[in-house]
Amino acid sequence: MAAALLYIFNPADHGFYPRCYLKVMTGLDCPGCGGLRATHQLLHGHIAEAFALNPLFVVAVPIGGLVALLMLAESLTGRKWPRIISMTATIWICATVTVAFAVLRNIPWRAWLGL
Repeated sequence: MAAALLYIFNPADHGFYPRCYLKVMTGLDCPGCGGLRATHQLLHGHIAEAFALNPLFVVAVPIGGLVALLMLAESLTGRKWPRIISMTATIWICATVTVAFAVLRNIPWRAWLGL
């Protein structure tokens, strides 16, 4: 249902979607800002446009989907899949990447480059 709503109604054009409180209060983009608009673009097959809106989200979607499929397969078969890294390391990596993305997306790169 949510995917159908996002497919039909572009968040960039319709104001009934929730607004990011961090963006409203500070003007800064949170790591999730642009996620709804990116989802709309992905549902329409526009990967480059989605990536421009929120690259972290676009990269995380297939990874999250793969993890969900592996967890489903584990629960259905009872077979444990080999782990490349520990859960603790995974959490730290995800947290570090998310915080770094939040900081980097709010740095005025174009102003520094004179663009």
